[in-house]
Amino acid sequence: MSMLLQEAAVGPLPEVSRRPLRTVLRHHKSGLIGLGIILFFIVIALAAPVLMPYSPTVQSCAVFAPPSAKHWFGCDDGGIDLLSEIMLGGRISLLIGFAATLVSMVIGGGVGILSGYFGRWVDIVLMRITDYLLVIPPLAFALVVADVWGPSVVHVIIVIGILQWAPTARIIRAQVMTVKERVYVKRVRAMGASDTRIIARHVLPQVAPLLVANTVLTVAVAIYLETTLAFLGLEDPSSVTWGTILQHAFDRAAVSAGAWWTIVPDGIAISLLIMGCFLLGRAIEDALNPRLRVGHLSTRRWKLRPLVGLGPDAI
Repeated sequence: MSMLLQEAAVGPLPEVSRRPLRTVLRHHKSGLIGLGIILFFIVIALAAPVLMPYSPTVQSCAVFAPPSAKHWFGCDDGGIDLLSEIMLGGRISLLIGFAATLVSMVIGGGVGILSGYFGRWVDIVLMRITDYLLVIPPLAFALVVADVWGPSVVHVIIVIGILQWAPTARIIRAQVMTVKERVYVKRVRAMGASDTRIIARHVLPQVAPLLVANTVLTVAVAIYLETTLAFLGLEDPSSVTWGTILQHAFDRAAVSAGAWWTIVPDGIAISLLIMGCFLLGRAIEDALNPRLRVGHLSTRRWKLRPLVGLGPDAI
């Protein structure tokens, strides 16, 4: 009975935070474009074993062969078809990006919710740990991990996950601190609801849109960091990723040889995927976070109203 009274007192969640994804995309064309780009690369990555025209490990053409009808993206220094390599590399790069993002979102979201809701010594301890991670130089930290553990895909996922959860925790903490002070949350707490129920039923649904939007944006950052770490040689050189393709091209002096095709297609694929994540993440954030929607400048919002008793031509 007390649970029913709590639900009746609180009422339904605001409509803004419960809008389905299709409604968001219908009103934000940029988000639809971003989703299309992401789905395109996911489909290509999943179907890579079927779609690859050649083997990504066996020579199929001349060294640094230019793009042609048989090899659309040309070949690298080992005579391997670059289109096949990019398709295979996309599988591992996407896996690293999504896995690292999952690690950072689980840790960052949990730390942010606990810190913002409970406050006091919990907030002090968790935020001091977060501050320490925020000031650690990412490349220096990655170099230390690679030197101690050795370069591998798993280590890259751990490094990116550790580096990315601290900003997420800060963002979620700020939102939770505002949500817990709202009237309906105080009312439920006064009725005797437990902290676990308040967090699960009333706090988490309010911060979930921001967490989802931040997750999509973090995927872009994770893929960018993976490319950077692989380019610096901090990833397993035997694995084929978008970052290792660039690394091998620069190590083999492809630019000096005039083989631009060993860099440009791979760079375009990375840029497009990052842009797709950015567009989708911003669309979700703008649509599901009412504070951001109101804060955007608009000529219609700033238009002066006519004076009382006068027509619209009086201004």
